[in-house]
Amino acid sequence: MKLWIDDLRTPPDDSWTWAKTSEEALSVLRAEYSALVGLASVQKEELAAVSFDHDLGGEDTSRPVMLWMAEYGFWPKTVYVHTMNVVGAQYLMGIAERYAPPETYIRRVYL
Repeated sequence: MKLWIDDLRTPPDDSWTWAKTSEEALSVLRAEYSALVGLASVQKEELAAVSFDHDLGGEDTSRPVMLWMAEYGFWPKTVYVHTMNVVGAQYLMGIAERYAPPETYIRRVYL
């Protein structure tokens, strides 16, 4: 599974699950995490990638999603940060670089 977190821009293709709010993204990740640890009876898909926009409309940002991933140690193979918010990008990249395992590919993407 690939998770695209952005309130405005559509995912690159139909292979991405689109979350427009931090709560939607957290709901998707929590379901995948529950399946991984055997708390749900759903088929777990491998978490291949998560792509982050920082600003999600109003006061919502994707920061809670990144912090949840760091707290639970639930990382995809690839983390993309595609936000136009420079300060937000630095924050997201910093958390990922500090807490993601070494095998996680972390990349800033400019759309």
